[in-house]
Amino acid sequence: MRLLIQIARPLVLITGLCVLLAAPAQAQKKVKVAKGSYPAAEGFDAAGSDAKAVTIADRVMREMGGYEAWQNARYFGWSFFGGQYQVWDKYTGDFHWEKDTLVANYNLNTKRGQVYSRGRDISTTPAGQKVLDKMNPIWINNMYWLLMPFKLKDSGVTLAYKGEAKTQAGALADLLQMTFKNVGVTPQNRYEILVNRATGLVDEWAYFAKADDAQPAFRRRWADYARHGQLLLAADRSDAAKPARLDNIFQGQAVPAGVMTSAVPVAKLKE
Repeated sequence: MRLLIQIARPLVLITGLCVLLAAPAQAQKKVKVAKGSYPAAEGFDAAGSDAKAVTIADRVMREMGGYEAWQNARYFGWSFFGGQYQVWDKYTGDFHWEKDTLVANYNLNTKRGQVYSRGRDISTTPAGQKVLDKMNPIWINNMYWLLMPFKLKDSGVTLAYKGEAKTQAGALADLLQMTFKNVGVTPQNRYEILVNRATGLVDEWAYFAKADDAQPAFRRRWADYARHGQLLLAADRSDAAKPARLDNIFQGQAVPAGVMTSAVPVAKLKE
């Protein structure tokens, strides 16, 4: 999947979007769960999913920090391909997005926001409206590239176990297949997720634009894990031919005042 954004005029073009698997915001009440438990989201296809695949998904969640840590994590910041930088407030649904001198502040729940070009409000212009119309799909796409392993038991997901496999690096892995029912902007997608048997972490993923495609549109590594807050997040998204990374990854419970409403690009968040 490649997300292409060109905003010189400004114009936003998005291709190969991931599906929306969960509501963007959550209550601010702290979550407390029993150790190791991982309740599926309402609408997860438990009846159609393989028990072994669900067990592996539970281990992935535990190894990446656990369900309680995931639920309680609030702010995420990261740079995405093509020069984008964004900050997402998982509690409120606020989404601050930047590319070059273009900035958008948007709420994923209300579907309202503002767009600025070089600090000037262009929200009511046709160009500004085009940007606002793309904010939810941009969030879906960019968030999924960072946080997919936490979404394995989301609403609309069916998980299948496809047996033993090996990653491109030769590591022994369990192969999970994700398909989707009546969710998001591209429910026809299919993913193959390779979970390292030794570590319980996602090592690789493959994206199929259509569930019945024989070959993936891409196959990329999911590597270079580091702890951010209480979670493990991976930065490396390289394919076999070209390196690629998600940079400036941040996870924290607070951000400096004004970040989520700034009309100009902000300093990259530091942990």
